[in-house]
Amino acid sequence: MLLTSCAVGPDFLHPAAPEITRYTREPLAATSAADTASGQAQRFVAGRDIPQEWWKLFKSAGLNALIEHSLQNNSNLQSALATLRAAHEAVAAQQGRFFPLVEANFNPTRQQSAGPISPVLGSANNPFNLVTAQVLVSYTFDIWGLNRRTVESLQALADVQNFQVEAAYLSLTSNLAVAAITEASLRGQIEATEQLIGTNTKMLGILQQQLKAGLANGSDVAAQEAALAQAQATLPPLRKALAQQHDLLAALSGGFPGDGPRETFTLPDLHLPADLPVSLPSQLIEQRPDVRAAEEQLHSASAQIGIATANTLPSFTISATGGYMNTALAHLLAPQNLFWELAGNATQTVFDAGTLWHQLQGAKETYQAAAWTYRGAVIDAVQNVADALRALQSDADALRAANEFQRAAKRSLDLASQQLQSGNANVLLILNAQQAYLQATLQVVQARAARLSDTAALFAALGGGWWNRPAPLPEQNFDTTTGQTEPLAAKHDGF
Repeated sequence: MLLTSCAVGPDFLHPAAPEITRYTREPLAATSAADTASGQAQRFVAGRDIPQEWWKLFKSAGLNALIEHSLQNNSNLQSALATLRAAHEAVAAQQGRFFPLVEANFNPTRQQSAGPISPVLGSANNPFNLVTAQVLVSYTFDIWGLNRRTVESLQALADVQNFQVEAAYLSLTSNLAVAAITEASLRGQIEATEQLIGTNTKMLGILQQQLKAGLANGSDVAAQEAALAQAQATLPPLRKALAQQHDLLAALSGGFPGDGPRETFTLPDLHLPADLPVSLPSQLIEQRPDVRAAEEQLHSASAQIGIATANTLPSFTISATGGYMNTALAHLLAPQNLFWELAGNATQTVFDAGTLWHQLQGAKETYQAAAWTYRGAVIDAVQNVADALRALQSDADALRAANEFQRAAKRSLDLASQQLQSGNANVLLILNAQQAYLQATLQVVQARAARLSDTAALFAALGGGWWNRPAPLPEQNFDTTTGQTEPLAAKHDGF
């Protein structure tokens, strides 16, 4: 039976790749271009591999330093790594069941037997001492593969955690990149607003001089004062958002708000990548951590069917006990004190009111649930890539339109300002030109940031290149008594 034993239940097969060759109905084409910063066209290169440190394509030394520091100190990532180490230990613990269980026992006792059953010993001593030293060995044959399927299920769950580590890594790096871009966008919006405030202040001064000279009336001055106040009122919310964004960067990098990152980000510091790799859909399911985790959940559910099946079949156990027993510790190991026992046991459930059968059916339905979850993960992954590709196309068009709007608004504002200085301006025309220019400038800043953010989103949607990482992620230990961290000395397989 040992030589012919096998693991009952289904053997797991990798799900088939989706039968699609592209993410959108129409072929991918380069994005449009605009004659402004971050306005170059982006080209999509099908089948090109994703660089592991994709954020370096933005050519920002500050972003590179921030992400490198965060990988060592982010709490979520380090927690996922510690959970992965625990999952590996669970697999190793279950693998120990492939070997016999050996226990040693030493039991000195003093006892007195009741009169009706005395004497217990060969002598009439009562009470008496009894010293026992023994070794117990037991082994359950894995005939139906119960333990093998259990190890298989635990290994699949460890692989799930492995890909959850990669998901945490991808989430951290992409969130840091987007947070840095958002901070740069807010700084750009604040700068544009401050420039407009300066322009409004200058125009208010001109109107006040014209009022003294009798060339303007008080309503014109009041209208300009209101426009200036309105522009100034937009600054506090932007500064609040900038401060909160900096706090977010501090938290993502594993620090407190007061110990926030030293790096600051502006849009000119971030370069827009021109050539963007796009993996084939058949490659995507091997690259996305969430899809790989869903596949391993399916693998674990498949092994659970084997476990439930094996539980319905007989179990075979052999056990042996051997040792020495004497009334005194001296001469305990004498040959006449030796005892031993060898026993075999076969157990088969005869009646359990259908418990094991229903557990088997439940395992099969759990597998079905995992299969549908996997399919949903694949669809979501393809959708994420398609959404990112369409967003990049729209972002390029939005930046070009915003840039044209800004140029037209700037010409209108310049003409209105010249008329104001010559005393021939209509204040309402000036106010409208100011408002249009502010709106256009903010749209340009936001459109530039959107192109950068959606580029980072595309890299994240494609899996982030974790499979090209040359070295393990840095692992840290956290001492709760001191609040200090230190590098983990022992490295584990896979990380």
